[in-house]
Amino acid sequence: MATRKVLVTVLGHVDHGKTSLLDKVRATVVASGEAGAITQAIGVSAIPIETIKKICGKLLDAIKQNLTVPGLLTIDTPGHAAFTSLRKRGGSLADIAILVVDINEGFKPQTIESIEILKAQKVPFIVAANKIDLIPHWQHDEKKFLMENISTLNLEIQGEFEKRLYELVAQFQKIELTAERFDRVEDYTKQVAIIPVSAQTGQGIPELLMVLTGLAQKYFEQTLQIEETGPAKGTILEVKEEKGLGTTLNAIIYNGQLKVNDTLVIGSIDEPIVVKVRALLEPAELAEMRDMKSKFKNVKEVHAATGVKISAPGLDNAIAGMPIRSCSNKEDEITAAKNEVQEEVGEIVTESDDTEGVIIKADTIGGLEALRTLLQEKNIPISSSSLGDVTKKDVSKLEAMRDKDMFHGVILGFNIKIPADIEETLIVKKLKVITHDVIYQTIEKYEKYVETLTKNIELEELSKLVRPCKFAILKGYTFRQNNPAIVGVEIEIGRIKTGDPIMNIEGKMITHVKSMKEGKENVTIADQGKQVAMAMDGVTVGRQIDEGDFLYSDIPEDDFIKLKHMRKHLSTIEINVLREIAEIKRKNNPVWGAG
Repeated sequence: MATRKVLVTVLGHVDHGKTSLLDKVRATVVASGEAGAITQAIGVSAIPIETIKKICGKLLDAIKQNLTVPGLLTIDTPGHAAFTSLRKRGGSLADIAILVVDINEGFKPQTIESIEILKAQKVPFIVAANKIDLIPHWQHDEKKFLMENISTLNLEIQGEFEKRLYELVAQFQKIELTAERFDRVEDYTKQVAIIPVSAQTGQGIPELLMVLTGLAQKYFEQTLQIEETGPAKGTILEVKEEKGLGTTLNAIIYNGQLKVNDTLVIGSIDEPIVVKVRALLEPAELAEMRDMKSKFKNVKEVHAATGVKISAPGLDNAIAGMPIRSCSNKEDEITAAKNEVQEEVGEIVTESDDTEGVIIKADTIGGLEALRTLLQEKNIPISSSSLGDVTKKDVSKLEAMRDKDMFHGVILGFNIKIPADIEETLIVKKLKVITHDVIYQTIEKYEKYVETLTKNIELEELSKLVRPCKFAILKGYTFRQNNPAIVGVEIEIGRIKTGDPIMNIEGKMITHVKSMKEGKENVTIADQGKQVAMAMDGVTVGRQIDEGDFLYSDIPEDDFIKLKHMRKHLSTIEINVLREIAEIKRKNNPVWGAG
């Protein structure tokens, strides 16, 4: 067993400075003057503990521990959603994350999405409050550490800095997280540490490295134990076309070792992909990872934890986020590796004709997993999950699910497209697909859809019930005494419709609404404040009813129970009349409407 470096990933809203921060960390490390202080593999920068010690200097005295972690491995993948591909079975590949937030802008949609994914995958994180250099009149003294520098600033500038910092703290409180400036944190297990930084000047980077190292030393020592010599376990970060090499994999190996000529088994949607490793390539030292022109060097083997570019024939159908395993050429080992990767993929990509639930789709397996995890947290059932844009097969599944359950007959997509011909089919068949390039916004849109659908169904049901209504027979407006009696009425509270039963003030049902006229127009519903001529069978004015009487809708007991459950759709005065009707009814039957 050996101790590996701490895997650190950086995420946050686009343009808040993720890449600039990593570039500055690398530049700071290089500027420390240590030969070979930073080594880069694909998407990874390794920072040894000796280099961190040199950059942080006396700041590390605060840790008060003997540092045994070998250093940090920062994972850099392009694209805001790339973090979701940093996965291994049972959780995230990253031990800890840096959430980059512009201190001047605060939370943005992808900030919230990043936090949701971190929480769902149980990845601890710290916050780099970036762009402090843009605070008006900010000054940076390169000879001073962050807190010493801040203490020498003009009080007005300090006040502006504190204001922005605590606006950020308040935003965390809104999502039920406790955050605090790193030097004021009392318990790192309960508070999120905020480190003010500038990716432009490098201010705050020693403090950032100190906090990362301190947390790793305290909490991750046991989880960093790995096998260095066994078969490789890893995850694909990117599938890239490279000139002269064809399709290649940029992968992270988090356990074991991978050698040229090893058999590599790759998880897939259908059958696992089995290839022979032709070449392992690492960029030249200090080369820029995203630069396609970077010069690569061939290596015979790599050991965890590291990133590497893998060249092999047959990688065309490989997908980012998929698990990889190395093994020998023995058939039983290949079968075991196949079963292992497909079992892992099967936890994410599923299809069931029996299960009721929403249909989910995403462009990468990591994105699909994140969408699945966040939906499960909200107890939203999933019937199937798959990769890629919406297909005709998805539409058939959607239609069948909608017929079973309107609420779950929805496709929820992350970062996917709907082809034009399928869009037309969806419109014609009135089928619902909700997509967004921010996961939590897909879920928010679905929750709003469910809320609206629930409301519409309830309102439709409400329209069929006898609603609470109190109305007065107007004096001097008897148009006909009986067969049917026709009188002028004013709706005091609520609404009444044709066919509704009517009771008197003693709770006795006396008649029904036969018909109503407003002026010369026949109407089926009369709302509060309206005056209408109402026709009623079976009553005579001067006997069962009189001018000046107050009458009520005679609500059936079942309708009353349903109305109680739907009271949010009733006005306060309607609810009061509902209570009044119940009180009248309970004089004759004390348990009326108690169900």
